[in-house]
Amino acid sequence: MWGCPVAHVASTLVATVFTVNPRIERLQRAGAANPDVVSLAGGLPSEKQFPRRRLAAAFTRALGERQASALQYGWPEGRDRLRAWIAERMCRRGAQVSADDVIVTSGAQQALALAARLQLRRGERLGLDAESYPAAIDLFRTRGAVPVVGGERVAARYVMPEVANPHGRGLDARERRALLEAGVPLVEDDAYAELRFDGPPGRPLCADARAQVWYVGSFSKVLAPGLRVGWLVPPPKQLKRALRQKRDLDLQANSLAQAVLEDFLWREDFDAWTERLRRFYRRRAERLAAALAKHLPAWRFERPRGGFSLWVETGEDLDDTQFLATAIRHGVSFDPGRLFRPAGGTRPLALRLCFSAEPGARLDAGVARLARAWDAFRREADRLSAHASGRARVGSRRVSSGVRALRAGRRAGSAAVDALVAPVGRKAAHPRRRARVQARPRGVR
Repeated sequence: MWGCPVAHVASTLVATVFTVNPRIERLQRAGAANPDVVSLAGGLPSEKQFPRRRLAAAFTRALGERQASALQYGWPEGRDRLRAWIAERMCRRGAQVSADDVIVTSGAQQALALAARLQLRRGERLGLDAESYPAAIDLFRTRGAVPVVGGERVAARYVMPEVANPHGRGLDARERRALLEAGVPLVEDDAYAELRFDGPPGRPLCADARAQVWYVGSFSKVLAPGLRVGWLVPPPKQLKRALRQKRDLDLQANSLAQAVLEDFLWREDFDAWTERLRRFYRRRAERLAAALAKHLPAWRFERPRGGFSLWVETGEDLDDTQFLATAIRHGVSFDPGRLFRPAGGTRPLALRLCFSAEPGARLDAGVARLARAWDAFRREADRLSAHASGRARVGSRRVSSGVRALRAGRRAGSAAVDALVAPVGRKAAHPRRRARVQARPRGVR
């Protein structure tokens, strides 16, 4: 049982926004604009864990290089030493990968885009878990694939075998074996693999089926997402095509970011660094779990194996977007469950709570606010239901603004969201807050 807040990370918040739901985007932006809102949304790493001084030193050394290669054009596949480091790291996990097999990308998202572009054709079915990474769902849908839950009669499957987003769970030996034996092409997203709480990551799927797996890795969760450096190891027969596509898209990933990473990784003890991160995020996960057990004991969740978040199910057939509006009015934000469901379903109401970016005290405060918001939301929903069924006769003058908004939401959709979030919206209108919102990155992680 777990949960998470982010007060001023709400100010640095990568809003939990998906292009497919402008109502949620408006709510998330309003919450992010208000520094008083504790954010349990976004999937952000803790800014306290960015190795700023060491990255700054690596940056200075990269710029001071005589040939200035960090500022020059590079090859589509990426810098040699960085690719060699990645390959060696994968070999230690059992994958027989050389530097020549690695393509450095502009974050894991570009690696996913390359895999989708080369593996999936328009109209083909792509297998996903019942809840999965929203930006991947959107990407595959944009490519014309048809996301479906499960793995039967699909052209490919998208999986996160070590640590899945949003649940934080991993595949057991039986599940891994079944995936490989099905023979279906796999897009293996290992973004959270280094953040398993119980130790270093295990053997990747690509170690046992190179010809079947598109392997995607990233430095965003363990170093800094602003570097935008990830990598792709395609099936051997697809390597040349993937390189051509990479070249056509952007010529190369950022040379300077690659050079900084290259210097950092060759000088630092990466194993010690990731072990520190595991301890840090495990403590925050435990803090969030304790807060949920205290304030919302009826909500259901499982202890995550790693990562940044908990997946929480309320057991109620209510609307998650309406609840988000109520929560923001009470000073807390979260990621609505519909964003993680391939079909966008809202029932039963579920949410992702992130423990990664907020300190412990703010996690406690955020869950307490969430509990108050849940009580208020349930009361308003019950009152509205009673009125609709004719069991209550409430004059229009005595109906609260919250009830009117919920009622309007059943009839007119987004109007209810705007009404419920209005108090936050007025605060967000301040010019300084508008400037902060415009400067923030966007997207759900």
